[in-house]
Amino acid sequence: MPRFSVIVTAQGLAGRLPTALDSVLTQSFTDFELVTACDTPDSPAATVTGEYADRDPRVVRTPGSRDAGMHAATGTYLLFLTATDVLTPGALAAMDARLRETGEVDVLHLAHERVPWWVGEPVAERVDDGDPTDVRRPVWATAYRRAFLADHQLTFPEGHFTDIGWSGLVTLAAGETAALDTVCVRRHERRPSGGGATPDAQRQLLDQVELVLRRAAEQDLDQDTSRALFDHLYAEVLDTAATSCRRAFFRRAGRLHRRHRPHGHRVEGLRDRLLARGAYTTFRALLRIGRLTERAGVFATRAARRWRRGRPHGPYRRYLRKPLDENLAVYAAYWGRGYACNPAAVHRKARELAPHIRSVFLVREQDAANMPEDVESVVIGSRRYWEVMARAKYTFNNVNFETAVVKRPGSVHVQTHHGTPLKRMGVDQVEYRAVAAATGSFGRLMERADRWDYSLSSNAHSTEVWSGAYPSAFTHLEYGYPRNDRFYTADPAEVTGIRERLGIPKDRVALLYAPTYRDYPRDVSAQFDLARFCAELGPEFVVLLRAHYFLEGDADLQQAVASGRLIDVTASRETEDICLASDALITDYSSIMFDYANLDRPIVTYADDWDVYRDTRGVYFDLLAEPPGHVARTQDELIRVFTTGEWADERSAGLRDRFRERFCRFDDGRAAERVVRRVLLGQAEEELPPVVPLHERLPVPAGGPAAGATAAGSRRPHAPAL
Repeated sequence: MPRFSVIVTAQGLAGRLPTALDSVLTQSFTDFELVTACDTPDSPAATVTGEYADRDPRVVRTPGSRDAGMHAATGTYLLFLTATDVLTPGALAAMDARLRETGEVDVLHLAHERVPWWVGEPVAERVDDGDPTDVRRPVWATAYRRAFLADHQLTFPEGHFTDIGWSGLVTLAAGETAALDTVCVRRHERRPSGGGATPDAQRQLLDQVELVLRRAAEQDLDQDTSRALFDHLYAEVLDTAATSCRRAFFRRAGRLHRRHRPHGHRVEGLRDRLLARGAYTTFRALLRIGRLTERAGVFATRAARRWRRGRPHGPYRRYLRKPLDENLAVYAAYWGRGYACNPAAVHRKARELAPHIRSVFLVREQDAANMPEDVESVVIGSRRYWEVMARAKYTFNNVNFETAVVKRPGSVHVQTHHGTPLKRMGVDQVEYRAVAAATGSFGRLMERADRWDYSLSSNAHSTEVWSGAYPSAFTHLEYGYPRNDRFYTADPAEVTGIRERLGIPKDRVALLYAPTYRDYPRDVSAQFDLARFCAELGPEFVVLLRAHYFLEGDADLQQAVASGRLIDVTASRETEDICLASDALITDYSSIMFDYANLDRPIVTYADDWDVYRDTRGVYFDLLAEPPGHVARTQDELIRVFTTGEWADERSAGLRDRFRERFCRFDDGRAAERVVRRVLLGQAEEELPPVVPLHERLPVPAGGPAAGATAAGSRRPHAPAL
């Protein structure tokens, strides 16, 4: 029998789940089992727990929720966590040492930290043995003796606020309790939904309170315990009433208060007295005054910020008073850097399928000259920009519009994103301080995310990550990335034309090298000698470089360019063109790997600083354990992969197949069409083109001499005609 059973419920948030599981499995104290409970067996979270169970015998899987996990557990003490919780290093050892001091207590309360979802330092919450009746202590920071729970047949009550009911029942049943004032659990708070508890949730809170109070009335509690328990329960009731107080909730809470108030209990505090008297109108009036005062301060602060930023809000406000233009759609990509990515792909398809909708693309002034001649564009910051932003019915962006842009009722905003996330995104960056500092205000970030109506996903992994990283009320569109449509709709002649335009010799294998950005200092030239790499590959290869900083001031690289071994394609605005022109990809941690995998061409990962990147930037999964192809940790290894032919061998194809199965699920050449039909034409989900199964798709083959060896798609039947 293990000392501890750590039960992790895995509903949703698969992107955060590995961090929670790893925090348990890496504990120095090893006498434990990890029980994962998931009530949706085909979900991304269940996939993650299955992978952990396959490689670690300490992981036990069970369907269901916490009660199922409790039934499957065999440890002496149980600890209930979720995907948002992590054990601190040495937590289980500290708990074991404390229990050896106290003896086999029924309940051990743990000090813990709450990490705000937006920004800021973790907030530590200490514990002591002084008040065993505090039912608001978190369940996720408490260890329970399993035999005690079994003897009293304790289970989690159903519904909302279940932790209040559970903690109340545990409090009434427990004998000896103890506390450990060492931070053992760290919770990453999820964003509040706003608007307070729903009427149904409020009703269920009172159900939990009544359950505990009735059970307490059946026991012969001393007056001090009875009063303390009552106060803790009603503190939760009053806090809920303060956020969203409805008459039915207030009246029932008042009746319970009067019925179960302990003898001799003194009602203190204005809120408590008003509740006891049933003074709903006065209670609401005081809340309204407080909220109006708070909002006035918020509005004044926002107005001051707008004034300091110098936005042209006068004309914008006038435009906002005009009606929405039902046939106007505005597109933008990469903060106005040009006609690119998913917004450009949707724009092209919209002109084909929804010609009645006028499409305008936003662009920075310095990039306006590079816009296609047949695309109507507007310079960001101009008076015309504010007009179209105020009046457009539809807006599409792969980043966020600036904070000053107002989301009007009736308008529709689609966040297309610009890559599948390997690195941490949104509020998931909070714990990585260097990245969080660069991100700025997470509160403002979420204000922008609140404007999203739809969020586009190219795979289930992305859907799960966007849900946790941007906790808001948008709808996921699992349609694929429109920019990747060309990988299936282009023809060989188009690939040949791109290769000729880029100057790629017909007899060369083109290797696209596309490294990602680092959030930390890195001497790239010292870690990767690109000139040497090009020279040692041999005459059959040419490298396409998608990074301008390697070329600056490097004489050896300039010589490589002059010799034809290296082509700088950084200035090319069409990333899809470069991918189509290449025969294989070399990258590190760039999201281009997920898009490129659709081409079913070899991918080699050069991960010389993976440990630093993972620990500094934060990642959602272990790329080295689930790569899209061969992995090289040094430059010599990378050279060997290509000179020996390993880059295109069967093992490379097998790794790529598994990678594509997970990350290319929705990309089939018709993503843009699905977006246009759903958003601009208002068609129902069942009317949209179904996603073509992965094994039925045929991406365009590579155009180089290695095409026959690398186009693994030739092993697959052709997709249905598009």
